[in-house]
Amino acid sequence: MAFEIPKVSYSGKIKEIQLGEGPKAITVGGEASYPFHLFEGEMPHAPRIAMEVYDVAPEDWPPAAMEPFAGVMDDPVAWAKKCIDEYGAEMICLQLVSIDPNGLDRSVAEATEVVQKVAEAVDVPLIVWGCGNDEKDAEVLRQVAEVCEGKSLSIGPVTEDNYKQVGAAAIAYKHTVIASTPIDINLCKQLNILLADLGVPDEKIVVDPTTGGLGYGLEYTYSVMERSRMAALTQQDERLQFPMICNLAKEVWKVKEVKTPEAEDPKLGDGKKRGVAMEATTAMSLLLAGASVLVMRHPEAIAQVRTALQDLSSN
Repeated sequence: MAFEIPKVSYSGKIKEIQLGEGPKAITVGGEASYPFHLFEGEMPHAPRIAMEVYDVAPEDWPPAAMEPFAGVMDDPVAWAKKCIDEYGAEMICLQLVSIDPNGLDRSVAEATEVVQKVAEAVDVPLIVWGCGNDEKDAEVLRQVAEVCEGKSLSIGPVTEDNYKQVGAAAIAYKHTVIASTPIDINLCKQLNILLADLGVPDEKIVVDPTTGGLGYGLEYTYSVMERSRMAALTQQDERLQFPMICNLAKEVWKVKEVKTPEAEDPKLGDGKKRGVAMEATTAMSLLLAGASVLVMRHPEAIAQVRTALQDLSSN
């Protein structure tokens, strides 16, 4: 008797979302099966990787993370261009860390000027990520949405505390919102309902489940993302049928296992190999949990994930 692989019956489908405009626009989503279960259903669009760029030169990155971007880290435009021209970035994620009220607290005008310059300099889809302070992000992202009308940005994090302000601006100027909730499937669903009630079209929503790095909450993130995909694909939960984005690089490269120099703790081994391996492992775990977009940092980690994606997508 021939062996037959057991197959799941899917009743739902992840929505297809276009990110960016023009010939280099990217479409994500569209899956009709669990991640990479190509023997059960379609996965028409492979997950994509965005390379992160900071709006101010970081001071707390380990040397291994700074090395690939030497000479451009004080210029976001040059940094973004290097990511595209030298490392083949198909998306850019501009991290607005300088607007944090607990940090440099740069003004809305300063932040908007930086975003506008980067948006005009690149021809790939642009993600604009705030500092995580709901009030400041609302101020900045509303203005960013206005001055970048027609650029079809992806802007976030959009939370329950600022979704009305940022969501309204996204609707008016036709941008995609990144709906961010703290690793909770019910909160995720609720925010998606609120955005729909506000009038944000389904084709303009991607979900940020939030994540930790390897060894720092990754397993909990994986579980929540997995449950979300189960509800979306087998329980016909339309408010969870959105592509997911994971802003993982900053979570990986801030932990002590990555930042501790080899000289201080020789048993940890080479710092660069350590960081690259942790970022690549985190990224692959999130892909298997259902991520459609990964925000990554180190070119070598990205190269490893790209190779794995090619292998997974061809089987």
